[in-house]
Amino acid sequence: MKYIEKFHYITHDIPQLTHIEQVQNACEAGAKWIQYRCLSKPDDELLKDINSIAEICDDWGTTLIVTDHIHLNGKADIQGFHIEDMNADFTAFRKQVGNDITLGGSANTVQNLIRLAKEGADYAGFGPFFTTETKPNNYPLLSIEDYTLALRQLKDLNIELPVLAVGGIKIYDVEALMQTGIYGIAVSGAVNFADDFIEAYQDFYEAVKS
Repeated sequence: MKYIEKFHYITHDIPQLTHIEQVQNACEAGAKWIQYRCLSKPDDELLKDINSIAEICDDWGTTLIVTDHIHLNGKADIQGFHIEDMNADFTAFRKQVGNDITLGGSANTVQNLIRLAKEGADYAGFGPFFTTETKPNNYPLLSIEDYTLALRQLKDLNIELPVLAVGGIKIYDVEALMQTGIYGIAVSGAVNFADDFIEAYQDFYEAVKS
């Protein structure tokens, strides 16, 4: 099983910070895992961003995951991809990228999680926990009980899949979520829109790790 960090920071298109600036801030705060999420640029601009971000991540020893854009595999120093389409064929994606590349997927139901595990995903983002300004999402919100029950079902089926809670999570949500048995947390807006980016990142990191 590949190493999966317990706290994932996700970049987004926001007016006050470029993706590169977000990554620089996150790495300075101690980020070990960054998901570059940009769905608004053509390939040449994406690769320009990714190459700059990869250099920053390399300097800090940080894993770089790219949201979707799996066709860019091999064109930049990308360690993995997170696929948001819950109906994506992960068996085909795994064949496409090989075993060394990390593959994560999004899920909203236990059935989604089971399928991801069976088709070769290395981890899953499970949500949304709450509404978020950084991503349009029409899927039902998941409660603390939903997380607890889903993780219990995976355990009963002997499925070992790192599952991270995602979607509008605030710092005061972390303790209750971690008590469900969730593997970790993924966050974007609560860090990006904080008055102090680095302090907010470090608060989340410490809460997840403790």
